[in-house]
Amino acid sequence: MILFLASRPVTAPSAPSVPTARGTRRRRPPAPLRRALGPYGRIFAVPGARAFTAANLLARLPMGMFSVSAILMIAGSRGSYALAGAVTATGLAATAVAGPWTARLVDRYGQARVAVPATALAVLGSLALALCVHLGAPSWTLFAAYACTATTPNTGGMARARWAHLLRDDPRALHTANSFEQAADEVCFMLGPVLAAFLCTGLFPEAGTLTGAVLLLTGVLLFAAQRRTEPPVAPASARHGAGRLVTSLLPLLLTFLATGAVFGSLEVVTIGFTDAHGQRTAAGALLALQAAGSCAAGLLYGVLRPAGPAGRRFLKCVAAMAVLMWLPLAAAGAGGGVLLAAALLSAGMATAPTMVTGMGLIQSRVPAARLNEGMTLAVTALLTGIAAGSATGGWAVQHLPEGTAAGYAVPACAAALALAAAATARAVRAARRRT
Repeated sequence: MILFLASRPVTAPSAPSVPTARGTRRRRPPAPLRRALGPYGRIFAVPGARAFTAANLLARLPMGMFSVSAILMIAGSRGSYALAGAVTATGLAATAVAGPWTARLVDRYGQARVAVPATALAVLGSLALALCVHLGAPSWTLFAAYACTATTPNTGGMARARWAHLLRDDPRALHTANSFEQAADEVCFMLGPVLAAFLCTGLFPEAGTLTGAVLLLTGVLLFAAQRRTEPPVAPASARHGAGRLVTSLLPLLLTFLATGAVFGSLEVVTIGFTDAHGQRTAAGALLALQAAGSCAAGLLYGVLRPAGPAGRRFLKCVAAMAVLMWLPLAAAGAGGGVLLAAALLSAGMATAPTMVTGMGLIQSRVPAARLNEGMTLAVTALLTGIAAGSATGGWAVQHLPEGTAAGYAVPACAAALALAAAATARAVRAARRRT
């Protein structure tokens, strides 16, 4: 709805002009329209913002499809959720290793020059995975093919880098943009699993992976074509000290690692839970509810004015996530599908504010010339956690004696670990300031 409203042409010949984030001047929309659009209308008034956002959303949608598609495709053909979880974990771990290198190339040569060839290689990996499953190839080929998708560029990070460049002189607008981007992530992870489940179960097992590959390549090509909003290439003198960058962000990265484990395990456990109850096609809808809760919370968070230090807000958000992640375990133990749906919706409401605040902390602690690399390190930590959570969740679904309901203990414990990491990081930072 926001995208629809923001895409409508605004004409107000008699209204005064105001400076935009890039220093140009444009007409201020009429007051009623400004109130209707709110802060989101303000950021989408920036020239070129709607074009790169639409293209990036198309490229980002497959991010919510690939993992679910691979799990349904592999588990359906091989009859093992443990194998499916291990394969997806391998691919995510490979991406976690290759991601920072890809981001460094983006900072060095620009988004357009790096994203297109990197995406082409990743698409070839997805096609190879679908072909190996279709032909019944040995299991090791599945690991090798999915690992080839590691060159997938961080499309969300590239969009955030564009916002950081366009709104570099307007912190409040940048907070709104970051909130929108997190909500966009959640929309993609809300629609992606539903689309993947429909394609894999309604058409043929490889349909989800093939569709995701086409959408990814098309979206990245359109995104790369939007050159006027692309951040400038960082000078060589500003790109040194990768080790120091990792060290400075390590406390935050550990929290992102545990948060990723929440996402990865929740996905696999939910798919296994619905499969065990003969409702396999409901997995996408349940995961979509979790993402819907996060999306709604993210959009609301973008409207609110941030209060208090970002570090304290981040700790509160992680604490809320740690508490709410116990709800799915209780609901699954009660055996009610409606209860589980409500629990996942509620649990999702803390994830977007956590990610928005965490990404804001990353942006504030990383030099502007290395912003894409810094955000990719955060995504790398998330992917590493998702890989570990996916493998652990797959093991739990397959082996825990109490059945798939007990598997929801995995995301709950991962959220508790995220809280412990965030609290420890804040205590260490406070101790350093005192000394």
